[in-house]
Amino acid sequence: MSYSAEINRDNPSCFLFLLDQSGSMRWPIGNLTPPMSKAQMVADVINKLLQNLVIKCARTEGVRDYFHIGVIGYSSAHVKSVLPKDFSNRTLIPISELAEFPLRIDHRKTKISDGAGGLVEQEKRFPVWLDPYCCGATPMCEAIRTAKDFLDNWLNDHYQSFPPTVINISDGEATDGNPQEPADQLKALKNSDGNVLLYNIHVSDTAASPIEFPDNDGELPDTYSKMLFGMSSILPENIRICAEREDYRVSENTRGFTFNADAVALVRFLDIGTRPSNMR
Repeated sequence: MSYSAEINRDNPSCFLFLLDQSGSMRWPIGNLTPPMSKAQMVADVINKLLQNLVIKCARTEGVRDYFHIGVIGYSSAHVKSVLPKDFSNRTLIPISELAEFPLRIDHRKTKISDGAGGLVEQEKRFPVWLDPYCCGATPMCEAIRTAKDFLDNWLNDHYQSFPPTVINISDGEATDGNPQEPADQLKALKNSDGNVLLYNIHVSDTAASPIEFPDNDGELPDTYSKMLFGMSSILPENIRICAEREDYRVSENTRGFTFNADAVALVRFLDIGTRPSNMR
């Protein structure tokens, strides 16, 4: 399978994010100073990524619908789309609509170069599509099965498109069974250009060193990270080339997986994982 279909408005691709919103996501991520909850960091990273995807699709006449986007949160309270209420009855949203209707616009301060070797503080607009949320258990299996149902329908209408990419972000163990089987069923979905891609991000409250784009699970610290690694797709060649250009050490066995990365590294990982090289 080639993963080489041109991405355009007639043949868009699809990104579907699965967010662990269980109670343990309120704990601080292990290697961040100052501390920040896993839920807050993940929300910030997803909002930043959605903004980046909007920018990638922006042209002089407006935002082109190169991508359809979905975000499913899973917790004891729900397994459902957690995008703003404008999209409450839909799961996969054309990116032009997403760009038009964020939940709100925050103003956040950031430091940028002053051109003379120093830094100055600047206020920037920050679109927010989702806020952090934490509640109870971790129904990861149900979330993956829900993703499969949505993408099965999407693939029927987009048989020649670049295959969908699913990115699951979790801090550990599923509470509703072994997610390997539903993950394999999800990855078995395909169209004329390839199988659905599943990437996993393991956020942890330990202070273990980050591991990004590994090709084996030998250095992963626990059974949960090894499980998520084993569920992850091997990187297609064009994504692997993108990772190499960003100075990651990759091989033909490298999987779309990261462990314990900080917010900057997560944005970088997600940017590479959502960077098909064939947009027109």
